[in-house]
Parts: sequence; C-alpha cells; structure tokens
Amino acid sequence: MAGGHRDWQEDLALIRQAAREAGDVAHSFFGQSPEVWWKNEGRSPVSAADFAANDRLQGLLASARPHYGWLSEETDDDSARLSHDTLFVVDPIDGTRAFIAGERTWCVSVAVVHRGRPVAGVLVAPALGEEFSASVDEPALKNGEPISVSHPDPALPLTLAIAEDLLRKVPAEQTHTIRRVRHVPSLAYRLAMTAEGSIDGTVVKRNSHDWDLAAADIILERAGGRLLDAGGLPLVYNRESVTHGMLHAGGGPALDKLRRFMPDEPAG
Repeated sequence: MAGGHRDWQEDLALIRQAAREAGDVAHSFFGQSPEVWWKNEGRSPVSAADFAANDRLQGLLASARPHYGWLSEETDDDSARLSHDTLFVVDPIDGTRAFIAGERTWCVSVAVVHRGRPVAGVLVAPALGEEFSASVDEPALKNGEPISVSHPDPALPLTLAIAEDLLRKVPAEQTHTIRRVRHVPSLAYRLAMTAEGSIDGTVVKRNSHDWDLAAADIILERAGGRLLDAGGLPLVYNRESVTHGMLHAGGGPALDKLRRFMPDEPAG
C-alpha cells in the first residue's frame, strides 16, 4: 500500500482542518455573486472564492509542511513538484460552475500524494454540511461515520453517474442495465457518492485532472472501491502531465461492467 509503514494520520488531521477552514472561506462568498473570470479560452470559470480558498489552503499547508510539493488548480504549475516524493494536491472549489449558480453541490478537495498515489484525502462540502475523509491508515468516513461502496443486485440496473453522450455509446443491448442519475456538477462529489454507495459507479470523461481526483480516489479506495483507467489500472499522480483519459469508478461488479462497455478516449 502507498505510504509503506509511515503514519499519515497527522497529515490527515492537517488537511482536514485546512479543508474546513477553506470551506468556511469559500462558503462566505456563496450566494454573494463573487467576481468571476474565465480561463482556458473562456471554457472554465474561476471566482474570487476559488482564489480566497486557495490562498487559505496554501498558507496553512505550505507553512505546516514546507518540504512538500504543491499542485492546485488555481496556482500556476511549478515543475519543482516533480522532485518531491510528497505533495499537496488541491482544488479549492470543485464544482465552480455550480457554486456560481447557487447550487450546493461543490466541495473543497485536499489530498496528500506520496510517490504517485494519494495517502490521505478530505472533501468538505460546506453548503451540504458534509465531510468525507480517508487515509491509508484510516477508513473512509462521512461526517465521522464509516462508509462503503454499494453491493448491487446483479439482476438490477446499475445506478451510474454518466454523461448522456457517453450513454449513447453504450451498446443497445446493454442500456437496460443502466439507470443514469441526474448530472452532479462536482466530479469529486460524484466519486464520493460512489464511495458512500448512494450510486453504484461513475464514468469520468477524458481531461480530468489530478486535483479533481486525488482526494476522492483515496476515499473511494478505503470505502472498498477503485478509480481505474481504461486499462483497469489505478492512476498515477504527480506526473509531468496532470491530465487523465477515460476513467471509471465503483465497486467490483460495477467496475467489471463499466470496463466492458466504456470506450477509451486518450487524454488530450
């Protein structure tokens, strides 16, 4: 298991507190029409709340672990992170579009990644009053209570978070085996829903990033599930490219079914 014999409980406590504080910062902007800018040629919004939450996270975490690397959606990437065995991987607000629109499904995502794999992760969803956490030393928890992936009846359809355009690619003879849930705007939260068993699985379209995934990945793993690439392998984080191709997440039966009918789309 990633992390070997090292005790990651102190890091989990650190990122839990930092995520809570960043969540409070972000929540103070929620419903207040914060200033919004557009990045990636106008495709992705970022708000004053994202930057404020990012500043709080970086201030708390970098001062506590100055020898760790840093990767955040809202901080210019620094290739120096590649020389660090251990780093923080954060998304100050996962689900910014929902946040701006006044929808409650957004979260602060904070992970510790060690030698390519997450070893501690926290998701804080202040508008929902929810907190998910896990580490290689601790079980997956939601608001302090253990969670686990679903164990669906194989005779019933799988409840999945999957984009409509991907669902249309599923062979016609397989569509009756899927019940698609309404779109959930935060990818990290969709993976948390998979971890807690409220849905059976999630299909992740190409071009997700380390910061979308790392915290939810360890939470899902400790809840008995997996987040895998199209080849059925776990993800490697803190590579030169932080972008991923098609992914699928769930417990055993869901993973097996998803891998059979989900096409691979390479990262772009």
